[in-house]
Amino acid sequence: MSDNQEQQLDEKFFERADAHIALANGHINQQVQPGLVNNSLLYAAARFSAWISAAGLESGEAMIAKKKELMDYFVGQYASMLEENLENYAQNYDLYMGISKDQAKKQ
Repeated sequence: MSDNQEQQLDEKFFERADAHIALANGHINQQVQPGLVNNSLLYAAARFSAWISAAGLESGEAMIAKKKELMDYFVGQYASMLEENLENYAQNYDLYMGISKDQAKKQ
């Protein structure tokens, strides 16, 4: 991936993100708490990131050589996105959590 590609958001970015969130939400129930679903989602993201990294390189040795660069990129992206969403939730806490609590009552 080029730096330019990695930093661009296409018109389907949020649609795909919302689809992943909806899938994760669908796994939450009385027996499966949100934290367990979050762990699975994080693992899936890590696994997909490893795959996309491998697909862009020629060998396992090349992956090892670029491991720190790849880790820095993906961890940095996650940290940036998490910070943005934490700020968003803090600023809209009553709205977002009111909606969330209403949905939980329906389950």
